[in-house]
Amino acid sequence: MKKKKRDLHMTMLKITLKRSVIGKPEKQRKIIRSLGLRRVNQSVLHKDTPVIRGQIHKTSHMLTVNEEVEG
Repeated sequence: MKKKKRDLHMTMLKITLKRSVIGKPEKQRKIIRSLGLRRVNQSVLHKDTPVIRGQIHKTSHMLTVNEEVEG
């Protein structure tokens, strides 16, 4: 079995909460909280995975996302 080469440059996503969760559905509030965001203008770094991308897609109207290369 052939092993995959690991990418030396891991892509990270800098996610920033730009809009308040007040008045938003509970499901969206939980997604924002699970990303580690509590306050407006707070930023967190996450690995670029399909799970994180899906969470961003569901709440994209409240977030800004920048890609950063680490490694």
